[in-house]
Amino acid sequence: MRTRTELGEFLRARRARIGPAEAGVPVLGGRRRVPGLRREELAQLAGVSAGYYTRLEQGLSPNASDAVLDAVARVLCLDDTERTHLYTLARPRPRTHRTPDRPERVRPGVRTMIESFGAVPALVLGRFLDVLAWNPMAHALLAGHLDRAAPERPEDRPNIARLLFLDRHSRELYADWTGKARSTVADLRLITGRYPDSPGLTNLIGELAVGSPEFAKLWTAHAVGDCGTATRVYHHPVVGELTLNCELPALPDEGQRLAIFHAEPGSPSDSALRLLADLTAEGLEVLEMRNPLMARGDRPG
Repeated sequence: MRTRTELGEFLRARRARIGPAEAGVPVLGGRRRVPGLRREELAQLAGVSAGYYTRLEQGLSPNASDAVLDAVARVLCLDDTERTHLYTLARPRPRTHRTPDRPERVRPGVRTMIESFGAVPALVLGRFLDVLAWNPMAHALLAGHLDRAAPERPEDRPNIARLLFLDRHSRELYADWTGKARSTVADLRLITGRYPDSPGLTNLIGELAVGSPEFAKLWTAHAVGDCGTATRVYHHPVVGELTLNCELPALPDEGQRLAIFHAEPGSPSDSALRLLADLTAEGLEVLEMRNPLMARGDRPG
């Protein structure tokens, strides 16, 4: 990923969504060729010269001050996550300090922790949304059609974004697939700002853009967002509909996050989750026997 290009595309996308009237810029008739604010208008509102802002948008001002970046963020009405992303792109870390792609591992203590959750689905996400480990419930909830041992083999690890856009079972799992797709792409945008030169991440983005027109369209919007918490409805092939809350706290290991799914106590979703736990405890054979997707012989491999 080229940080300069990312910064320019991000700023242009944000300029395009702010109308002149919204920013307090008078419109003196005639048709505007540029959607949203012009560079000159944004520069004036931010209190910098048009030339300086142009260099910033071109990635040629790596030493932009906090005052300038804050002014630009204010004019563009950036939220806290977008503001952080702007700082990350405008001040990339020196290349020599970047973490190269390398196999990720889950600490034994973290693995023991998620296994101890019992009926609560939990998994560990890597830097680029690879599933590094999951407990039996997370596997049964999100990807019962995949090999339970897949995360143990780095070359076979499921990737949440790849499953969402390229795996039809995962697409059918989410009641609001579009909302989940938007939040996942926004999360990936944040990740690319942190790891702009990662070959693995670049390859993942390319694979998704080629394989999914929906991903390619969402990617060009340059939306950014932190998937810290979410409530989603799942159409599970075994236990039916579940409404689950998901928490995504960060782990001390670089870029790794814990995903924990839970239902409201006493709700129908809580009962469905307990049923899934019972079936999971009985063994994979029971899940396969009751899963209509697997009954049709759709299990990969």
